[in-house]
Amino acid sequence: MATSGADRTAERLAAVPGIRRSPSPKLAQFMLPHFLDAETCAALVERIDAGAHPSTIADPNGDTAFRTSSTCDLNHRDPLVAAVNRRLHDLTGIAPEYGEPLQGQRYDVGEEFKAHTDYFDPHGADWETFCAVPGQRSWTLMIYLNEPAAGGATRFLATGKLHQPETGKLLAWNNVRADSTPNPDTLHHGMKVRKGRKYIITKWFRERPWPWADGELG
Repeated sequence: MATSGADRTAERLAAVPGIRRSPSPKLAQFMLPHFLDAETCAALVERIDAGAHPSTIADPNGDTAFRTSSTCDLNHRDPLVAAVNRRLHDLTGIAPEYGEPLQGQRYDVGEEFKAHTDYFDPHGADWETFCAVPGQRSWTLMIYLNEPAAGGATRFLATGKLHQPETGKLLAWNNVRADSTPNPDTLHHGMKVRKGRKYIITKWFRERPWPWADGELG
């Protein structure tokens, strides 16, 4: 991950004013409240609603209720999306070409994403499809865009930590260990929304340049 700068991201994040680091040695995880303002969050919610479609998973496991949310592939040419994307790259210190396009997710009542990891299984059926060129996912940055009336927390199983949705709050974690092997202690559950809707955006970074960036980032 040294080429992308992801090996230095934890140190960079730890120096951000107001950020909180998880005390667990099992994973590198950070939380920063109010990363985005309410107006920006509301504008992103509008974009997600306009482009939402059923979410999918890599390496399907036969459980049709494993991920029941909706997903929106945000337009990276949209000035608002581009500005948020730049902020995330600046925050991590990871060069733009190593980032996936920004994605939004929407959870209605009863919808969830059961316990999963964001890294790809090197032995999975979809490894070549999603990782042959850009490689493994290094970091995840997730931002809550609103606060549903009930439910919708993100639970990390290895630490037992529940992160409640708060408008503008950012969570960041490293999907791989120092030796670049996947870290199973990043297993997390997007818990069911009990009342209202939950919106988030997610930014994933890769160990090698992402093909979409060619000619798009100049």
